[in-house]
Amino acid sequence: MKKLLGLAILVMSFALAACSSNDNNSSETDRDHNTSDNSNRAQEEPTEDSLSDIRIKLSFNKEEVLVRMYDNPASRDFLDQLPLTVTFEDYVGKEKISILQKKLAADNIQSENQPKKGDFAYFSPWGNLAIFYKGIEDATNDLVILGQIESGKEKFENIQSDFTVSIEKVD
Repeated sequence: MKKLLGLAILVMSFALAACSSNDNNSSETDRDHNTSDNSNRAQEEPTEDSLSDIRIKLSFNKEEVLVRMYDNPASRDFLDQLPLTVTFEDYVGKEKISILQKKLAADNIQSENQPKKGDFAYFSPWGNLAIFYKGIEDATNDLVILGQIESGKEKFENIQSDFTVSIEKVD
């Protein structure tokens, strides 16, 4: 009962955080005039150029998924924790999440990118990993994209229960 109550509180907290953190109240004119802020954020956002050559493998239920990592502080911190074994659960029918034992270095990293199918991400307020198997329309800027799934995106869609994943670097 306590576990179910804790999970309900966790889900509600995430929903409230996602709704309240998305500050899209400024007009397009305000955004255009604030170019220095936009250029600073653009440097922090993952781009195709910031993909690294490092890949990780997620192994679960006799399946393997390959993820190509971005080169950012949170991704490097995550790679330093490998190998890991974590349990993922479904969240809002669009992502699988797992709370890490140790939070990542995600200070001052914010993304205005909306997560899309295949994103491997980190939600800094909760300290959890997220695997997006569907896109999300309203996300928070506390979500840091760690990498992109290169193969096996579809393998997460039909998993209905919690599942254990081994994560390791690929040579």
